[in-house]
Amino acid sequence: MIEKMFKLKEHGSNVRTEIIAGITTFVTMAYIIIVNPAILEAAGIPKGPSMVATILSAVFGTLIMGLYANRPFAIAPYMGENAFVAFTVVKVLGYSWQTAIGAIFIGGVIFTILTLVRLRSWLARAIPINLKYSFAVGIGLFLTFIGLNETGIVKLGVPSAPVSVGDLTSTPVLVAIITFLIIGGLLIRRIKGAILIGIIIGTIIAFALGIVKIPPSVISLPPSLEPIFMKLDILGALTWGFFAVILTVFIMDFVDTMGTLIGVSARAGFLDEEGNLPEIERPMLADALATIFGAILGTTTTGTYIESAAGVEEGGRTGLTSVVTGILFLLALFFAPFFTSVPDEAYGP
Repeated sequence: MIEKMFKLKEHGSNVRTEIIAGITTFVTMAYIIIVNPAILEAAGIPKGPSMVATILSAVFGTLIMGLYANRPFAIAPYMGENAFVAFTVVKVLGYSWQTAIGAIFIGGVIFTILTLVRLRSWLARAIPINLKYSFAVGIGLFLTFIGLNETGIVKLGVPSAPVSVGDLTSTPVLVAIITFLIIGGLLIRRIKGAILIGIIIGTIIAFALGIVKIPPSVISLPPSLEPIFMKLDILGALTWGFFAVILTVFIMDFVDTMGTLIGVSARAGFLDEEGNLPEIERPMLADALATIFGAILGTTTTGTYIESAAGVEEGGRTGLTSVVTGILFLLALFFAPFFTSVPDEAYGP
């Protein structure tokens, strides 16, 4: 049944490889469970309910990606869009978070329509291949910069320069460097589960050195969604003055999705000779529907995560990888303290 549904042999994969890939993808992007609510809290969205919305939107989108599109791509609320909503739309422009989420919903509906009429995929094919790859490179460099900053290898906002080298002798930074070297060595030796093994080792080292504390409890009941569920203000977003916000959200989502899909697909060998992803409408529709669902729950734009490349690197080639990742996100709803205990020093590299 699994073979028939996901066509594992056709893609040169097997159940064990797909499971390892799904776990790896989840571990590398589990940080969003904590980071997204933390950012949106600045906009006035309660942290507990926001965490539930983050997880459920990731489960919904990733399962659609796996079962409908049969691609090893994971979906969750985008980094970047959440910061734009919290710090620009709400903090600077002065709109309510409910109106901002209304704009996210509208953007999701527009994307769904454009995907169904194949206009979105036409735009994707019309973009030159070099520009497509540049999207992926740009996102990759952005994530590299985030990883360097989160692990303390570089510092931002210092008086003398916008970026400077961090304290390379500090224990957390050394753990990050060691983890990076471990992962790199395992990858060079082509050991299956290299990234996941490296992250686990880095986490164990961080626990042993007291960099992070072992969570006091493993299981926690999810908070209620009631404070943010269906609180989006669609009518408030349907104003001429808010058009620029909707347009910005639209462009950010399109560029993020395009760059990620092309970048991860290139690594997986999914692209054709012209650099296009066959049946790109399917992952795009999963992306759009997840955005609508997420907005109803009370979170920001969702889309395919570049961290999916970690699962692809481990051999993930079918939607089974996404299904495994989606199931783990669902489990994280009840085991959030455990799953989010992976420190920056372990997943940052």
